[in-house]
Amino acid sequence: MTAAIYFSPTFTSKKGAEAIAAALAPDGKALSADVTRYDAVPEITEFGPEDMVVFGAPVYGGRLYRGAKERFCRFRGRNTPCVITVTYGNRHYDDALLELFDLVRELGFIPVGAAALVGQHTYGEIQVGRPDASDLKEDNAFALQVKEALEAGRFLESVPGNRPYVKGEEGGKGGSFRPLTDQTCSRCGLCVRECPEGAIAADCRTIDPEKCISCFRCIRICPRKAKNMNVPAYLEFAESFSAKLSNPRKNEYFL
Repeated sequence: MTAAIYFSPTFTSKKGAEAIAAALAPDGKALSADVTRYDAVPEITEFGPEDMVVFGAPVYGGRLYRGAKERFCRFRGRNTPCVITVTYGNRHYDDALLELFDLVRELGFIPVGAAALVGQHTYGEIQVGRPDASDLKEDNAFALQVKEALEAGRFLESVPGNRPYVKGEEGGKGGSFRPLTDQTCSRCGLCVRECPEGAIAADCRTIDPEKCISCFRCIRICPRKAKNMNVPAYLEFAESFSAKLSNPRKNEYFL
């Protein structure tokens, strides 16, 4: 069995993990285990040495988001080969890839390859549309190299990063921006159901600041575009942040 396991609030980590998993699957079809929602219940949680798993998660402040770590801990491998991927918004992935590398090994998986993938940033207008067709083509080529490494019995010994992890707050929580809701909200409840941390109340407006991780998933999926960050403080930040990260970075692959 080949599976893609991912935490992906704005669908960028999902795209990379699923693309690599599909390329690794003998028939091009891989199981997708989306653990983004707080109430996600994985269909399969245990994997053996004959399986292949691709993990995908976003980078939050240079770290692996603690909620993603908690969800990944639901899975167990028995010397199961895997590929780890982290997606970041064009700044840097810092210690997140190493953190995921350490985590999956603790869970019984053996990394064969790793990737730090560039995706559209949650904030501003940074690398809009990525991963794009070119990125996914690179992912596919990488998957072929992973196959060759696995057949040759080669496994990944290290990835970039620091121990102890030094970037970001412990566990990586995300930013401090809390989405707003305007009068066009129809209270359809989609944002309530899809919030990764169950931070949005039944009225579709009230957001628990202790739970919200500023992932902007609710903004991306709202069918009426009622969720927004149309306030000067955010707009000014987003403009300067977009300018700062305007130079595109390249995906990095490790075998």
